[in-house]
Amino acid sequence: MQEIAIVTGSSSGIGYETALLLARSGYYCCATMRNTERAASLKTIKERENLPLSIFQLDVNCDVSVEKTLSQIEKKFGAIDILVNNAGYGLIGSLEDLSLEETRQQFETNFFGSIRLIKRVLPLMRTRKKGVIVNVSSGAGIIGFPCMSAYASAKFGLEGLSESIMYEVLPFGIRIIIIEPGVVKTDFVKNSVTAKRATRKNSPYIDILKKIEKNVNFMQEHATHPADVANVILHAINDDKPQLRYLVGNDIAMVAEAKRNMSEAEFRRIMMQEVLQGV
Repeated sequence: MQEIAIVTGSSSGIGYETALLLARSGYYCCATMRNTERAASLKTIKERENLPLSIFQLDVNCDVSVEKTLSQIEKKFGAIDILVNNAGYGLIGSLEDLSLEETRQQFETNFFGSIRLIKRVLPLMRTRKKGVIVNVSSGAGIIGFPCMSAYASAKFGLEGLSESIMYEVLPFGIRIIIIEPGVVKTDFVKNSVTAKRATRKNSPYIDILKKIEKNVNFMQEHATHPADVANVILHAINDDKPQLRYLVGNDIAMVAEAKRNMSEAEFRRIMMQEVLQGV
């Protein structure tokens, strides 16, 4: 029987590539996004390749939207086998420059959005004693970076949530997977939100912000392709020796290895030199 997969944030980047790869790999993919006007490319490829894929409007920030869409999917297919929580955005700015409302909105999408979907699919998965939940975290979910405190905090939270519920749902045959990409060649930077106060010329953190933006733009040129992340997601779903965490990208693999092998003082010194050099 064909398995049913839901992918959030499918209009571009990792979600787009994952939706296509799952459909091409024999899954029926429900590609969801907040704005379905951005689904033209997916629709074209679906029709050209005759892929088992449907597009649904879904706002992960809205309880009503989540309930409406998942009810439609359950009614149409009778099951949800795989959930890929990918929807999210970046928020850039020092903590002092971030408003509480900006930080709350970051958590609403990047953390609570995943919780909404997880809580909605768990009862059916638990009853069927079968299911896979993939949470797309980030290298910033295991290592903090300057001017990304809100984003990193939400991803760190997603990591803790995933590890905790892994123990709760494993007895019911449900797997939890965390994907941890480094810098990915997507519209992440373009779609990121910079805190309103962060761009003030008199912000004490303006030099740090400019350095971070310059570094990220440089790393984007040599970044991991989102299709590579999608391949890791597919591998993780089908892994004969399943892990909880899957790193994606040489950049984050190198940084994570350095953090494991260095003292905190050594790692902090390297980060200050490499990330904030010249500030």
